[in-house]
Amino acid sequence: MDSSLNIGGLRFFQTITMEKLDIWIFRLVLVYSLCIFVFVRSSSANEGFVSIACCADSRYTDPETNLSYKSDYTWFPDKTSCISLTNHNANQTGNQRARVFDITDKGKRCYSLPTIQNKVYMLRGSFPSDNSLEDFSFNVSIAVTSLGSVRPSQDLELVEGIFRASKSSIDFCLVKEEQEDGNPYISQIDLRPIHEEYLQDLHSSVVKLVSRNNPGGTVSDIRYPTDPNDRIWKGTSSSSASPISSFNVSISGQVANVTPPLQVLRTALTHFERLEFIHNVSETWNHDYRVFIYFLELNNTVRSGQRVFDIYLNGDIKEKNFDILAGGSNYRDTVLNVSSTGAINLTLARESSSEYGPLCNAYEILEVLPWMKETNHNNLKEMLKVAEELQTQNQGNKVLESWSGDPCMPFPWNGVECDLLNDSTVINKLDLSSSNLRGPIPSGVTALNNLETLNLSHNNFNGSVPPFPPSSSLISLDLSYNDLTGSLQGSIASLSHLKSLYFGCNPHMSKEVPSNFNSSLNSDYGRCNHKRSRAPLIIGTVTCGAVLVTFALGFLFLCRCKKISIPWGGFDEKKYPNPMATNIIFSLPSKDDFFMKSACIQKFTLDYIEAATEKYKTLIGEGGFGCVYRGILDDGQEVAMKVRSATSTQGTKEFDNELNLLSEIQHENLVPLLGYCSEKDQQILVYPFMSNGSLQDRLYGEPAKRKVLDWPTRLSIALGAARGLAYLHTFPGRPIIHRDVKSSNILLDHSMTAKVADFGFSKYAPQEGDIGASLELRGTAGYLDPEYYTTQQLSAKSDVFSFGVVLLEIVSGREPLNIHRPRNEWSLVEWTKPYIRAAKIDEIVDPGIKGGYHAEALWRVVEVAHSCVETLSRFRPEMDDVVRELEDALIIENNASEYMRSIESLGGSNRYSFVIEKRVVPPSTADQSTIVNQNMSFPQPR
Repeated sequence: MDSSLNIGGLRFFQTITMEKLDIWIFRLVLVYSLCIFVFVRSSSANEGFVSIACCADSRYTDPETNLSYKSDYTWFPDKTSCISLTNHNANQTGNQRARVFDITDKGKRCYSLPTIQNKVYMLRGSFPSDNSLEDFSFNVSIAVTSLGSVRPSQDLELVEGIFRASKSSIDFCLVKEEQEDGNPYISQIDLRPIHEEYLQDLHSSVVKLVSRNNPGGTVSDIRYPTDPNDRIWKGTSSSSASPISSFNVSISGQVANVTPPLQVLRTALTHFERLEFIHNVSETWNHDYRVFIYFLELNNTVRSGQRVFDIYLNGDIKEKNFDILAGGSNYRDTVLNVSSTGAINLTLARESSSEYGPLCNAYEILEVLPWMKETNHNNLKEMLKVAEELQTQNQGNKVLESWSGDPCMPFPWNGVECDLLNDSTVINKLDLSSSNLRGPIPSGVTALNNLETLNLSHNNFNGSVPPFPPSSSLISLDLSYNDLTGSLQGSIASLSHLKSLYFGCNPHMSKEVPSNFNSSLNSDYGRCNHKRSRAPLIIGTVTCGAVLVTFALGFLFLCRCKKISIPWGGFDEKKYPNPMATNIIFSLPSKDDFFMKSACIQKFTLDYIEAATEKYKTLIGEGGFGCVYRGILDDGQEVAMKVRSATSTQGTKEFDNELNLLSEIQHENLVPLLGYCSEKDQQILVYPFMSNGSLQDRLYGEPAKRKVLDWPTRLSIALGAARGLAYLHTFPGRPIIHRDVKSSNILLDHSMTAKVADFGFSKYAPQEGDIGASLELRGTAGYLDPEYYTTQQLSAKSDVFSFGVVLLEIVSGREPLNIHRPRNEWSLVEWTKPYIRAAKIDEIVDPGIKGGYHAEALWRVVEVAHSCVETLSRFRPEMDDVVRELEDALIIENNASEYMRSIESLGGSNRYSFVIEKRVVPPSTADQSTIVNQNMSFPQPR
């Protein structure tokens, strides 16, 4: 009995135990399944997210978003470039460190991030300000498309852009231009897949976030995981509007992918009459913007027709009688487009019969930017392979450290030069000489089919020379002074373009050459001069000789200007009485400049000036410096005397500047300086009198001065002014930038020869090593380069932009800026662009010259003007290129004139008229990345 009880009790216990065990197993499986589900769901929610915390010691999880961030040491392993953000917002839960890139002159540093081709992404960089950072100024770009600048004055912590991936990776770059202060830095990078709607109908564009707002929301930001795309919604309020909220309302009906999360939509601002939101945007140029506005009716008692309002952007009505409930749903959104300069004003105004005022739950403002084309895809791919091969063998090499992002844009890598070929940027030169490189020659260089010059000399390359394909464009190949082995590949002999080949000073390399080598090649054929270079000796000898010659010529010139007796010929000053004190100006603009002035500038006495002008009797003009009076010198020459006014906005600095510059430059298309007077606090500059006034006077100045210029004369004036500016930009030793090119500063002499005038704002072009370069902005509204205005970085391309405006003035006969015209015609540049793109230049041609020009000549001028006023300076031509185009246009025009005269001499019609052919002009950078016209021979700017 006891045993049966024991057995029965044991079986009962086993049954109970098994049942409990099954339950526990079931529970464990359930919990495990739930964990897997949550993990998978969480993973899928942020699939494609790339989150980088710069300089983080290890991977960490952000407590606010629960997103995992990894360090950027994979891209930049140098820990010495990391800093802690000591003045960072204490409430900020993001990364508390930043990476600072030490870039001495100019350069870029890029993070290459993984993408899926044709997928749309949002890319965001974090740049928190901090006391530990010095003054900084740099640009941020996605690939080679600039998103804008980061500067202390902007107090900008986030830069965000949305783009469509064109390949399996994207570069996020920090770009430092020449003369920018401080060093680029970054704290955090977020890459997120996002919805297609943001780029709907924008096939080749990037959109940059201006503002993303949650009206009526709390001060704290709303982002992931509330927003599955990790958009950051900023709470905003208004003193005149009432915040309302409803945490029970849900969306009824269908929603768009871009719809904000419910937590954002459940708050709003409303007002009985109108809501107004104003955001400052670009103040320098007309840009296109896309505005997304989201509405959710939070009052359940409101019915369709009771809340009706109009939507305005910058005063233009975009949506009339907008009713959130019109479609049967309580949710509605709209996407609006607008072009603007200065600000965007979003206004919602109640319709007069509406019972309730407007309501706004959320909105986004995005700037539409053209997608700038990168380097030719094949060139880019092969050059990145070359970089990877070299960096593997040369860790820490200073030249290679700067190789980041696109090899050509916005400026090329060290040792790389690029050019434009069939509307595509290609690499045509690779010069890595004396770069302390070792290892085998990268095989990828042979795949750079557009490469014309390859110089690998004076390094420590070893191994054999890789074979080059017959399709190679190589013209010059230098392999000398390395440690190469083997013999020259026979493939090199088949290179049809090769003109120069150097392979000497490779002690382990065979001196034999293939029998089919072209005997006309310029080559060392294995000869070696073990003294690596005699260049320093040659350069030193030439330099010393040049200095001696310069001193001799300078001494003679000085004697002539000052009329000093010299041993081999006397000068009797008594025979040449002169009421003027003569001198040569030695006031140099910089201690670093070491040259003699090349022109004698006479110093006049104040008494002489007053006598020559008959006590300033005849006023002929007035400018920022002061009044201009007509005078006559003792020799009968008519002059214009520019007298500084006591109330002038310009002063001694501009006076000295013009005096220094014009005492060293001479050109037939620059107004020469004859003399000056600086006496009794009076400053006067003396020039030859220009009897035909200024170009502005002749185009649209005062009626008394206005005389219609025919087209050939206008073209000749344009060419003369271009030659003058080109001379300045290529001035030996140090190029000069005018900084105030405009039609009123182009003067016309008695023969209608154009002469560029007014050099008070001119400056030497910035050079490497310059200290304290002035960033003082100068120029005239309507002519001012938008990039110069934005970056305050001076370059010769600013003059090019201004000259492009002058060309448009010459063609149209209109002033560059006139706010008395209709709004779309205020800016001459913006008014002409649509007509030029549509090949309707007859709409912009000055009526005074219609029927008096050759179509091809006019088109060339219009095309070069269109290229000059590109928004981005790197897509503008050099002045030398402009001169060549205008020379061609003038030749065409003159040939057409000769032909017409021959027709007239034979009794033909005297009508000089040509039908304008329809041509396609490449869109501006404001539209897409195809910039340079195939018909123009402008090289890609460096």
